[in-house]
Amino acid sequence: MKLKDRVAIITGGGTGIGKAISFAFVREGAKIVVAARNLPRLEETVKAIKAKGGQAIAVQTDVSDQEQVKRMAARTVEQFGQIDILVNNAARGTFNNTDVSDMKLDEWHESLAANLTGPMLCCREVLKYMIPRRSGNIVNVSSVAGMSGVPRESPYAASKWGLIGLTETLAIEAGKHNIRVNCISPGATRTQEFDDWVQTSAKTAGISYDEVMKKLAENNALKRIAETEEIANCIVFLASDDSSAMTGHNLVASCGFHITHPNMISFD
Repeated sequence: MKLKDRVAIITGGGTGIGKAISFAFVREGAKIVVAARNLPRLEETVKAIKAKGGQAIAVQTDVSDQEQVKRMAARTVEQFGQIDILVNNAARGTFNNTDVSDMKLDEWHESLAANLTGPMLCCREVLKYMIPRRSGNIVNVSSVAGMSGVPRESPYAASKWGLIGLTETLAIEAGKHNIRVNCISPGATRTQEFDDWVQTSAKTAGISYDEVMKKLAENNALKRIAETEEIANCIVFLASDDSSAMTGHNLVASCGFHITHPNMISFD
């Protein structure tokens, strides 16, 4: 088992990619804390993990609230005695659909609070426990939207670009404490949120759901969309000793979208 006896916090761990990460980490022997705002979903995930013999707890947390993040980190140590891994997966998705010229400031702030300030707060708090032990591993979940512009989704794109920058900066700062910090940038991945985005995009463009799905797949080198388990497996790699010489790295898992289409796809 690649993560045997390690303690991991997974934000946004109750649904989508986060849920897949949770199951993958437990399969590899980790004890996990799943954290998000939606407590019923977290509890459902924890129940399923425990039914399979895994160790997990749910901690309701809004990552943009520093006091809640402090409680999350303290609760993890109280329950499991340490923090070995942090996966910053919680995020506010791409449903802005607004040009910058029409941007509402509260929408901008909400995206940056969840997608950039939240991960910073989580890093800040877990480092207080990792640094004294001279051991730790942080994985930030960015996006291909953090590598190229996304029309009408500037808050999401800007926050995900910023998360890659935070990763590189923190890798330099934390390296002297034997703490690694890496990042993963998934492309389109089959989650409920992704499906909702496809529905919205199809309606906005006046085309069918199937047409949007076909266009998305065709624009990937592998001609398909990634599954949540595939992204989770990449994160296991970054969180394990298999990647022990890697820090400050952005691992792209986009089914080849990033090499075939340097600019984000538009359905206009």
